[in-house]
Amino acid sequence: MADHLEASVTLPSDPASVSAARSFVLGTLAEWGLPSDTEAADTVRLIVSELATNSVQHTFGQSPTFRVDMMLVRDEHLRIGVTDSHPRFPKRLPAAVQQDNGRGMVIIRWLAAECGGKLRIRPTREGGKTVSIQLPWTVPAEPVTAAGQQEP
Repeated sequence: MADHLEASVTLPSDPASVSAARSFVLGTLAEWGLPSDTEAADTVRLIVSELATNSVQHTFGQSPTFRVDMMLVRDEHLRIGVTDSHPRFPKRLPAAVQQDNGRGMVIIRWLAAECGGKLRIRPTREGGKTVSIQLPWTVPAEPVTAAGQQEP
């Protein structure tokens, strides 16, 4: 397998695209060696859900599409970013604010930090933004059977 892999998909800014973004990322990670039934895959699934949902909900129709980019540098890191064309950056809510939504960035930042990663927000040349996470990556071990022997 190559030491540097990349993948991307552009999706319509529509709530149904959140599921498509998750499927794309998890399918790509499976191709890259991360089974979908791992804790790391569950963490990535939640992060991608939050990133895509934020892009759909908070661009107020000003971004007709969003793009999901993935880059894997083996034995170093995995980067996943969601880019849209809306210029406003996400805002962190004060802890005292009580509301049912608006906690996506807090969740993303916490999950990334729990994995030893980081969250980054950058403007694009076109006037939009990319919200990305970078997580440490090591080549997953070969699956182990119930008897404790590695599968071929």
